[in-house]
Amino acid sequence: MKLHEYQAKEMLAKYGVPVNEGYVADTPDEAEEIARRIGKPVMIKAQVMMGGRGKAGGVKYSKDVAAARANADDILGRLLRNEQNPKGEVVKRVLVANAADIKKEYYLGATVDRGSKSIIVMGSAEGGVEIEQVAKENPDAIIKVSVDPRLGLLDFQARELAFGMGLGAHARDFTKIAKGLVQVLIDHDASLVEINPLALTGEDRIIALDAKMVLDDNGLFRQKWAEEMRDPAEEAESERQAREAGISFVKLDGNIGCMVNGAGLAMATMDTIKEYGGTPANFLDIGGGAREDKVEAALRIILSDPNVKAVLFNIFGGITRGDVVANGIVKVLGQMKPDVPMVVRLVGTNAEEGRRILEAANLPAAATLDEAAQKAVELATARD
Repeated sequence: MKLHEYQAKEMLAKYGVPVNEGYVADTPDEAEEIARRIGKPVMIKAQVMMGGRGKAGGVKYSKDVAAARANADDILGRLLRNEQNPKGEVVKRVLVANAADIKKEYYLGATVDRGSKSIIVMGSAEGGVEIEQVAKENPDAIIKVSVDPRLGLLDFQARELAFGMGLGAHARDFTKIAKGLVQVLIDHDASLVEINPLALTGEDRIIALDAKMVLDDNGLFRQKWAEEMRDPAEEAESERQAREAGISFVKLDGNIGCMVNGAGLAMATMDTIKEYGGTPANFLDIGGGAREDKVEAALRIILSDPNVKAVLFNIFGGITRGDVVANGIVKVLGQMKPDVPMVVRLVGTNAEEGRRILEAANLPAAATLDEAAQKAVELATARD
């Protein structure tokens, strides 16, 4: 789950990270009022979940109140798009922030490294651009330290970053910022927190001018506050439906819809589809003990994808009963009456009863995963 810039900066500010003054506006009138209240030149910044906002026309300098209103009017409602996000995002709110006098820009970020089971904190004197670009073109410009999540960022590690980035003269202030950033990541189950740019101003202060924060979905059950910050407009409808139904779902670019119980089995199912020349349209795990309503919700999500040309069900009945899954499939098919061909593989608990239910509904059943995957690929290919 991603947070907007203004939300990430609010979170960092609570941990002592200095940020430039700014407020969110939904209308040009609100932007004008905020600019008047700040009383200085401001930046109008589109609040969308995409990089490269400035190049796409979503960030504009405003020298006075009139310019702030005009720029907000221009950005609000605009469809921003770029090479990384060709579909684009419509701007529904903007951040009106004090335009700092920037002397130099830096990058500071923290992310989880599963390989080393630690937090990696990265700093660079080349801020203001995508860190991926810096890593590719000048990897030596990035300083990294490994942090034990039980201890947080230690003072000597923060100073090591500060001097490596050329901020030795500001080591005390930088240490407070860096430690705050890492603690935000730890306390909120985030997978990424970054400040880009971290700016050295003409007043010789370092402040966060932009921020990004990504929460680990697996930790959201501990972060009840996060639901209030979720932006429904930034979430695909199918992902929203899956989340509300308690279904693990990831949309892919293929044409064979998959409904499977168990993450490992789902991965094996997708691999088998690829082995027979097909491409999966999604990863979908209904979990163990799935009831009819969850099966119905999962099938509706799969069939809502216009790219799906065939559906493969691979159900291993342990906790999940085959007859419950079969009833769920038949029920939703009776309601939706889709014209997409389907193949079902049912094994395990009550599998025979489930197969009888499917056969009565004229749904083909396969004895093995290989047989089911091969048949699904053939059906999808015939409809392309």
